[in-house]
Amino acid sequence: MTARVHKLINQPENLVDEMLAGFCAAYSDIARLVDKRLVMRAQPKAPGKVGLVIGCGSGHEPAMTGWIGEGLFDVNIAGEIFAAPGPELMVKGIRAADRGGGVLICVSHHAGDLLNAELALELCQAEGIDNVDMVVLYDDISSAPKGREPERRGTAGLFFVWKMLGAFCEGDGDLAAAKALAEKARDNTRSLAMSLSSCASPVTGEVMFEMAPDEMEIGMGLHGEVGMGRQKALGADETIDLMLPPLLEDLPFQAGDEVLVLLNNSGSLTLMELFVLYRRAAAKLAEADIKVYKSWIGAYATTQEMAGFALSLCRVDEQMKALWDAPANGAYMKQL
Repeated sequence: MTARVHKLINQPENLVDEMLAGFCAAYSDIARLVDKRLVMRAQPKAPGKVGLVIGCGSGHEPAMTGWIGEGLFDVNIAGEIFAAPGPELMVKGIRAADRGGGVLICVSHHAGDLLNAELALELCQAEGIDNVDMVVLYDDISSAPKGREPERRGTAGLFFVWKMLGAFCEGDGDLAAAKALAEKARDNTRSLAMSLSSCASPVTGEVMFEMAPDEMEIGMGLHGEVGMGRQKALGADETIDLMLPPLLEDLPFQAGDEVLVLLNNSGSLTLMELFVLYRRAAAKLAEADIKVYKSWIGAYATTQEMAGFALSLCRVDEQMKALWDAPANGAYMKQL
């Protein structure tokens, strides 16, 4: 018999809309709900700036509504639970984000997200909407081998790209420069996740997949996609010691590098566990003579109540550090 989990919602068909309404009511100084599924920053950026749009499935909160605001995204187009928004809605989001400097669509690399973004660009072309482009973002080393990076999934490490790109687009750079900056941050980012348990669909209440109490899986995706395989669950230090070396080798990160570190809670790990994990990661990075410039620890891109975390590293230079430190005002990304 399939396990079911009770969640505090009303009618499943109203879940996304009620969530967005609640978010915008709570953070009305930062974000506002326009149309049905478009969340926009409350204070539009100045005319002539590049607009930033992202469209993703719901169910990963605070991503992506939490990244709307000054120094961040202009518009989030919310899809159904774990499903990308359709192209017609994306075109509405592109129109809403346009401040005269062009619009860049950020696409987390998953099949549905990419397909709908491509269709949206075709609709824009057909409707005479010019100066729109997209950048495809990915970071998960478990989903394709080194040398086939464009085949990889987008996961929690895109956090770094979103922050730097949002800061960049508050400046005077054009659309092509914004896309180049996003690709630079993407290409310096690597992530690897692990999971101890599944989550339940908020629509059906059914558990997405089963795991034994003494198992863990390295490399699981945001939607429960298969990773590198299951094994006996390890302690915190052993888990970091298993995950960090392939991350460092993939770029590769080298002695003398400076990095941003994200330890992203997939949903239900405690802060106690996360700090124990970070303690080991920081020590191992120091042993490798890799300097941590800044670190973030918490739930930033979740999969409901899944128990697990993603470890993400981004190698930074002076330009990237300045963008990371630039002011931001989102519900879950205040000024650093």
